Amino acid sequence: MQSHRQALLLSSSNCYGYSMLEFAKQEICSFLEKNNVKKLLFIPYAQNDYNKYTAKVKEVIDPWGIEVIGIHTYKDAKAAIHDNKAMFVGGGNTFLLLKRLYENNLVDLIRQNVHNGNLLYIGSSAGTNVATKSIHTTNDMPIAYPPTFDAINIVPFNINPHYTEIENESHKGETRDQRINEYLEQEYASPVLGLREGSILKVDKNKLVLKGVAGAVLFEKSLKKTEIAVNTDVSFLLNKQ
Repeated sequence: MQSHRQALLLSSSNCYGYSMLEFAKQEICSFLEKNNVKKLLFIPYAQNDYNKYTAKVKEVIDPWGIEVIGIHTYKDAKAAIHDNKAMFVGGGNTFLLLKRLYENNLVDLIRQNVHNGNLLYIGSSAGTNVATKSIHTTNDMPIAYPPTFDAINIVPFNINPHYTEIENESHKGETRDQRINEYLEQEYASPVLGLREGSILKVDKNKLVLKGVAGAVLFEKSLKKTEIAVNTDVSFLLNKQ
């Protein structure tokens, strides 16, 4: 089935050398302007102080000519999804975020609306994790218990935001690569795209392109590791299960 999904999946809202979301400003503004969107529904569920988190994002994005409104200000979270053309799911704890999305019966609703083209999706960090097949490759601690690790599945593979690999002879402990490869050894595993800080995965229907100011690393079940440069088309990932 043809998907009409459009999404921007950010490794993080913060990147060294830039103010909050500055590295992604052009992509976000172009993404929303192309779709005539002037209002952005913000999902602060990955953190506990919804008002403070929303105000922080609002302070950055409102001056761009886009009004940010928190989903928690609506009486009905599902109605908020139906009433908006674009959403931004912020970072924080991935387990907490997914739990709250399920509690509000939003996972299936978001998936359906994104795939049928009625809803634009922007995610950052935890918000990117929950846009993928599952949250198995998050870096976060399991401080909450979602009913399942299955996520929204806007893209049918996994992402590891904030990807970095320690190259330090004095460090003899676990590395990110080891943890990702442990996941890939499982029967149910899918490829993992490690997004370096400053990278953005742009999703446009059946086309995926790596954007932003940093590259990514692709991990596959064969334990093959491939560097991906900015502006690379990675649409083939949609066919890798």
